Amino acid sequence: MNWTLLLAVEAAAEESGGLFDIDATLPLMAIQFLILAAVLNAVFYKPLGKAIDERDGYVRSNVTEAKERLAQAEKLATQYEQDLAESRKQAQAIISDAQAEAQQIASQQLAEAQQEAQAQKEQAQKEIEAQKESAFQALEGQVEDLTRQMLDKLLSFA
Repeated sequence: MNWTLLLAVEAAAEESGGLFDIDATLPLMAIQFLILAAVLNAVFYKPLGKAIDERDGYVRSNVTEAKERLAQAEKLATQYEQDLAESRKQAQAIISDAQAEAQQIASQQLAEAQQEAQAQKEQAQKEIEAQKESAFQALEGQVEDLTRQMLDKLLSFA
């Protein structure tokens, strides 16, 4: 039976106009195509388009946020570098002041030590002079005694 039906369809196709026969099949196929396109659009293309648009919006917002964060990070880095440079200048100034103060203190202490040494030297010289004077006076007394003894002996011989 299948064979007979197939032969009948072939015979009907040969009887009609051939390849471009316009009958009820062409509009039916066009309607099926339009229904398929509408179903695919509703079921597949719109959700896919929506997901792609959402993803695009998400990526754009992330890129915008990233650019803002990068600008903020660069601004903070610049600020930190300026603060660091200022801190280094202040530290260098403090070090310079401390060195100058230490130099001044060392100079004062050296001057005081030199004055003290000079005072001790003068005191020692005064003591030496005093001892020298007392030694000369003691020697003078002894010289006078010796001179008298010599005179007495010389006079006693003469």
